[in-house]
Amino acid sequence: MRTSIATVSLSGSLTEKLTAAARAGFDGVEIFENDLLASPLTPEEIRARTADLGLSIDLYQPMRDIEAVAEEEFARGLRRARHKFELMRRLGADTVLVCSSVSPLAVDDDALAAEQLGRLAVLAEDFGVRVAYEALAWGRHVSTYDHAWRIVEAAGHPALGTCLDSFHILARGSDPKGIEDIPGDKIFFLQLADAPLMAMDVLQWSRHYRCFPGQGGFDLSGLLAHVLRAGYRGPLSLEVFNDVFRQAEAGPTAVDARRSLLVLQEATRPLLRETAGLARPAAAVVPTGVAFAELVTPDVVPVAEVLGALGFTRTARHRSKPVDLWQQGVARVLVNTGPAARRDGTALAAIGLESPDPAAAARRAESLLAPVLPRRRALEDAPLDAVAAPDGTELFFCASSGSPAPSGQGDSRGDSRGDSRGDSRGGPELRGWSGDFEQVEQPGRDAPAEQGPGAGSVTRIDHLALTQPWHQFDEAALFHHSVLGLSGQESVDVADPYGLHRSRAVTNADGSVRIALGVGPAPTDDGARAQHIALATDDVTDAARRFRAAGGRLLAIPANYYDDLAARYELGDEELATYRELGILYDRDQKGEFRHCYTETVGRVFFELVQRDGGYQGYGAQNAPVRLAAQRAAGRPGR
Repeated sequence: MRTSIATVSLSGSLTEKLTAAARAGFDGVEIFENDLLASPLTPEEIRARTADLGLSIDLYQPMRDIEAVAEEEFARGLRRARHKFELMRRLGADTVLVCSSVSPLAVDDDALAAEQLGRLAVLAEDFGVRVAYEALAWGRHVSTYDHAWRIVEAAGHPALGTCLDSFHILARGSDPKGIEDIPGDKIFFLQLADAPLMAMDVLQWSRHYRCFPGQGGFDLSGLLAHVLRAGYRGPLSLEVFNDVFRQAEAGPTAVDARRSLLVLQEATRPLLRETAGLARPAAAVVPTGVAFAELVTPDVVPVAEVLGALGFTRTARHRSKPVDLWQQGVARVLVNTGPAARRDGTALAAIGLESPDPAAAARRAESLLAPVLPRRRALEDAPLDAVAAPDGTELFFCASSGSPAPSGQGDSRGDSRGDSRGDSRGGPELRGWSGDFEQVEQPGRDAPAEQGPGAGSVTRIDHLALTQPWHQFDEAALFHHSVLGLSGQESVDVADPYGLHRSRAVTNADGSVRIALGVGPAPTDDGARAQHIALATDDVTDAARRFRAAGGRLLAIPANYYDDLAARYELGDEELATYRELGILYDRDQKGEFRHCYTETVGRVFFELVQRDGGYQGYGAQNAPVRLAAQRAAGRPGR
């Protein structure tokens, strides 16, 4: 189906918004009146600009407070409308949005509202314009879609129809099933917006907290199914009032917006018998595990010291690039010293995700506007596809054991970073991603690498925590869910001494892939950009002792935490003393227990040792404020 976006949903000037919408692949736009009034371009120039960009102007909005008023007041409204209709003719727009009145001058008289809207439609028809009447959720007398439809039906004019807005319908708790009783040709326009489920004034909720489909709590696929069953075949248009979006860069926001509509159409398809016209992105391929985490650093020594103390050994080196493979159990960390970086810039730059079909995973990403990144590789290097998450982290699709090779052979995409991953596509099965690495020989030993004091304590990567730019949290959640097929858990807010951190985890079904997405308390809080790798262990106490014995430094936790822990849980004195000594934090839910501790930060990265017992699925959220405060006390997390 055709897709459209209201200019109010994006930041910048009108021309910037139009360009961003076109580049994201939208077919049309709704022009918000304030954007036009602030533009130096004439209506004719705006019309030409949208045409040059391949966009149509699907709606001009809004016209307010026109119906159910005294005749003198309505005459003033018609005068205003005549000017707007002439402007629309110059713009080349043929549909205008009329909101249900919020004016104190409006009276509760449906017959009068229908009669005056009918007269407005007569005038609109003279200019080749259609009037789409919308019920605002806070309208003075008309606040539900079915009430607005009854007035439109009573007016009975062909140039008058209704506009359905998902926010106004679902925020009031209206049953959207009744939409199917409206003739499809009388639904002149459909506006879509999601929103987090909140208990607050509906006007403030609407003006500040709307988001794109899939980023909130509304059942938009169910609503869209009702609209399509009614026979609506117009554009799917986004009208999203959001403080964050209107301050963020227009280009990425527009891409996020259109991705949300593609995913919405995909989610709606199973609800309908007839799905012609609905987008069908490539099928999702859910990752089956974490192949590696890659750190980029200008100085390998501090990173190597921490990894060695954690029990990792340097087992291999890339045959042609400055990238080392450190391994323990099935936990693998790549250390890349090739790219230029800040002196304190050790960072988690990439994640390798095991996939049963890497090529299909890449197709899924590209169909959802996440193009495969260009890479430069030597002739002997195996090809490996990666996409960029919203925060810039590169996500590589790595072959799981036994993955079939795709029919295509290789590519020559370039990458200025000189990445090291590779899995061959030349045989009946994809070779493991580590095929581009050569084993490191250890003098005097038969083992592939010398085992450190912490050896054997870590079994795998439990989860990775990626702190997002403050304006991309919702985008990141939708990206990881839609592109990677990971399921989102509930969002939680975590307090630290300087504000609130918001976090939401995404996982696959068995928990072998867990990514915790977070956002710091302020746009300027660089320390909030620290990220970490959580390592699973069967015995966190033993792992912590081994790490410390090997010279590692654990994050110190205040004694007050353990006094409170003793009050909350019946833990033995010896157990509490051990936790206090090692800085181990504790949590418990109905399924099991969680014990974890943290290393000090290296550059912008720190490590977490975690022990899950009895089916615990969380991340110790109640301990996060203590950890954040301790990191603040030890120095900014990003230091």
